[in-house]
Amino acid sequence: MTNSEIFEVLDQRFSRLFVPTARLDTLFTGCRWAEGPAYFPAARSLVWSDIPNDRMLRYDECTGTVGVFRQPAGHSNGNTVDRAGRLVSCEHGGRRVSRTEFDGQVVTLVDRHDGKRLNSPNDVVVKSDGTIWFTDPTYGIDTDYEGHRSEREQAGSHVFRLDPKDGSLVVVADDFVQPNGIAFSLDERHVYIVDTGATHVEDGPRHIRRFAVSDAGRLSGGEVFAVATSGLFDGLRLDDAGRIWTSAADGVHCYDPDGTLLGKIRVPEVVANLCFGGPKRNYLYICGTTSLYAIRLPVNGAKTF
Repeated sequence: MTNSEIFEVLDQRFSRLFVPTARLDTLFTGCRWAEGPAYFPAARSLVWSDIPNDRMLRYDECTGTVGVFRQPAGHSNGNTVDRAGRLVSCEHGGRRVSRTEFDGQVVTLVDRHDGKRLNSPNDVVVKSDGTIWFTDPTYGIDTDYEGHRSEREQAGSHVFRLDPKDGSLVVVADDFVQPNGIAFSLDERHVYIVDTGATHVEDGPRHIRRFAVSDAGRLSGGEVFAVATSGLFDGLRLDDAGRIWTSAADGVHCYDPDGTLLGKIRVPEVVANLCFGGPKRNYLYICGTTSLYAIRLPVNGAKTF
């Protein structure tokens, strides 16, 4: 792709969010379904999931090399870094949310609700109070491609809040078809959650919803913030101005907090997820279907830990 083909300006505000000569770098290829990038500043490295191949890969930002971080990996999907700098992962295969301790031990944070196994945790974010919020659609138990085909035990596909201090797990939203990507606003007064229900229901949802978050961690509202104009949304992240950068079938879409689609970064594959990295959080890592891409931007990702 030429530089002129990478960026699509739909609102003039987007013109200030990229450098016209910036290059879309292909850092690695060979995945079957790349997902869940998580950046570790201290290690200058990125960890991401290759779900069907049941492995997690690691990109070394200093050397440009890629190696296997963990395999098997429980058919991990979404990953994030908690407030202590530990890896938190959603595992389709284990139907759990796990945490990798500093000594490398992988521990189960939660795998059941009301005594019944979770569906297949998909994406996760850690709030500043340490609570862990995650989505639980059925993609990992629908077939053997992204996990293990299994019977559903939960009554629906919900969004959960886990308090690791006391182990309590509560449903914060139960009106999704297939909840997917999740991210908090900068002040954590709102949370953005993707519904990719169109994969399972004809003319189903393909949108991002925005909820208000109370001091007690309860959600209200839930209005549709944006509807995907190309394929489906999946993972999403915010920059330090509160803009939403989200995956789509034709690349990365950027939304202003007022809901305006500002522009797009074109990527030659369907994009599943993304995150900001680099010492200044201005290197946008992008998980395409088979590859890891990245592009340097004149904006900085939100600081989340």
